[in-house]
Amino acid sequence: MSTDLILPSNDRDAGVVEEICGYLTEDPPRSYFLFAGAGSGKTRTLVEVLRRMTGVVEHEKGGQLALRLRMYGRSIRVITYTKNAVAVINGRLGDNSLVGVSTIHAFCWELISGFNDDIRAALIALKEIQFEKIRFEALAKPRGITPVKQRDLDEITAEIEAIRSIAVFIYHPDRESHGPGALAHHNVLDATAWLLNNRPTLRTILKDRYPIVLIDESQDTMKGVLDALMGLAEPRGSGLTLGLLGDHRQRIYTDGHSDLPSRVPSNWATPELQMNHRSQQRIVTLINRIWVAKLEGRTQPANGVEQHWRTEKTGGLVRLFVGSTSLSSENKVLGERWCADQMRVESGSAAWNDGEHQVLALEHKLVAMRGSFLDVYGAMALLDPNAAAPSGSGENKGPAVAKFLLNELAELELCVGRDGYIDEFKLTEVLRRHGRLEIMPGDAVARASRVAEILQGIREFGVACVNPASTIGEIIAPVLTAKIFEIDHRLLEAHADKSAPPTAPTRGQEESKLDRMRRGWCALFASPWPQLQKYRNYLAGNSVLATHQVVKGSEYPDVMVVMDDVSAGGFLISYDKIFGGKDLSDTDKDNAGIGKETTIDRTLRLLYVTCSRARETLALVLWSSDTTAALARIQDSGWFSLDEVREIPDPPFTTQTP
Repeated sequence: MSTDLILPSNDRDAGVVEEICGYLTEDPPRSYFLFAGAGSGKTRTLVEVLRRMTGVVEHEKGGQLALRLRMYGRSIRVITYTKNAVAVINGRLGDNSLVGVSTIHAFCWELISGFNDDIRAALIALKEIQFEKIRFEALAKPRGITPVKQRDLDEITAEIEAIRSIAVFIYHPDRESHGPGALAHHNVLDATAWLLNNRPTLRTILKDRYPIVLIDESQDTMKGVLDALMGLAEPRGSGLTLGLLGDHRQRIYTDGHSDLPSRVPSNWATPELQMNHRSQQRIVTLINRIWVAKLEGRTQPANGVEQHWRTEKTGGLVRLFVGSTSLSSENKVLGERWCADQMRVESGSAAWNDGEHQVLALEHKLVAMRGSFLDVYGAMALLDPNAAAPSGSGENKGPAVAKFLLNELAELELCVGRDGYIDEFKLTEVLRRHGRLEIMPGDAVARASRVAEILQGIREFGVACVNPASTIGEIIAPVLTAKIFEIDHRLLEAHADKSAPPTAPTRGQEESKLDRMRRGWCALFASPWPQLQKYRNYLAGNSVLATHQVVKGSEYPDVMVVMDDVSAGGFLISYDKIFGGKDLSDTDKDNAGIGKETTIDRTLRLLYVTCSRARETLALVLWSSDTTAALARIQDSGWFSLDEVREIPDPPFTTQTP
């Protein structure tokens, strides 16, 4: 017999589906915010509501709503965060013509696609706002508009003029678009928010198509779009009903509101899911304690539902390991392996062997360092800081200017054997896929010459590939010379430029985009070739190392959270301040004094997110600048028992036998 049927405490949330159905079928319908914590069954709840509201499951008022939707050719729109989430919801929902499920990017493009004049007006207006902001901030400083700032302003002016000349805008929500009129992902979100606020016709179209819009992961939904939709849903009966689903404790992107519950209108309903079906008891009690902690420097309210674990999940193992951040990166890696070995011994689980547990890190830089691709990641971040790292939404595919290195070159590499031998059959398939065979000369002599040129370039590429000392610049040289693929002109020009890179700016010194990208190209071409494959794997999500952003919504049996502020190199997050190894800065105290979000707020949310990914066992590894102070704070926190805390010894590290 199912445990769910004999343990009523596992069914605390059984009435929530019907509660939400009631809000959506009232006259007029009532908007709501569903608080759905980690592992609470949010997707199941959403799907069950949709099944009732569209007549799939017998429901009197839901059947009436479904009839009205069909009569007027309307549907319910569900907006979720990732393409994977879209697939999961559609898979559970089945074929349902009354529900459309998409990412926020696809939803926005569907609304504005084809309205080229309006898109142009929105983009120009947004660029003018950006121009005025930079100009105002520069004039407020003693130095005024410096040459670097003037170049930035001139660049925006040139972009505005370029936008004016575009007749048709193009975009694809699942991949990067290229060419005249191509829009980036953020362009579509920004333009949609502006148009919803400034074009009444678009508001009418939205309400006529989708009288009910349900937004998953609403705490991370872009403020502009969310605010525009919330404004359209007021007053009640306006023609648009919103259902927001999420957990403000799991907000990890600055795009979302810092405290979404406080933004929800008082007349909205606020249903709650109280269960955590994912994690064992010990992990649930830990995340509950983390969230209600009273910490110096915390400004965000400790509101939210205390979660309950399933009655059959009374176990779980948690350990906190503390070591000195003064250790070298190499010794930290060895120390983390030592921690994993301790977990293996104490849990009795072979899953803690190398590569069989999920490692979560604070920052992409830290992951790149641990994963041995720091040079390539650092170079990509200079080329495009917004696209260099993977994201939870899956939209980041790496810098567009380096697309050749991430796509065509990766395919070409698969044609090379370990000894440098070229598989010509595979090579032909790659060239055909990219349309390179179609442009071969028609004349037999010219064609033979072109084939020989390509093969020579491929052979030199193969020789370079099997040399582990090759740099990326050396690897791609024969491919570029032979003109095997169509390549972004910016990459070609950068590779041909043999001048020295500009000097990196000192702290407080301004740097132009041109200089930053030149430094990025030089660093990339000088990076070791083997790092590129590791970077590609990380970007694609095929790595045992990940950041909290990438694993948004995911869960794993066994999780190690690596907390190393020094290696991460950021300043917005500090685990060491949370655990007492480092004092609050004056800025932290000033921000707390005026109620502004602080380092403590941001870090506490990330700690909550990472810990809540674990189902069975959880290891927290803190590299602290003051281990004595950290251990004292940890003992006083009440988060861990004494036997759950371990001090990482000085190297060399030795493993144990169970």
